[in-house]
Amino acid sequence: MTADSEAATVRPARAADYPAVVGLLEAARLPTAGLSSSLGDFLVVEAGDSVLGAVGLEVYGGAALLRSAVVAPEERGHGLGAVLLERVLEHARSRGVRDLYLLTTTAEGWFPRFGFARIGREAVPAALHASAEFKGACPDSAVAMHASLG
Repeated sequence: MTADSEAATVRPARAADYPAVVGLLEAARLPTAGLSSSLGDFLVVEAGDSVLGAVGLEVYGGAALLRSAVVAPEERGHGLGAVLLERVLEHARSRGVRDLYLLTTTAEGWFPRFGFARIGREAVPAALHASAEFKGACPDSAVAMHASLG
């Protein structure tokens, strides 16, 4: 772990974090379309004044789309992503989310440890298809995954 990641804390994102979150997503070549500048339902992990990672939810009643799970390249492999995922799962449960979905082009092998399994896109509730990620921010080749939080 780097010195920064050892002192890292997870907290709810604020609007002031938006530029840092967009920068992390762009550096990781992840979509920013549909990302609200208020970052409602987002968490960040920070050390000092630096945002080292982020993850968010788009909530659609009892279902939600997990989006924008990202950690700064120099901080990967130190457990920050896992901490963020565990915390966002807790947050989703507290919001009454029973089913969590995601799209990924690069991390299909990483998410199963958090209860996610690959599904067909047709199994994703219609409401989630209104999200920017389903409308084209993520390519058609992106893998859909689901975790039951109930």
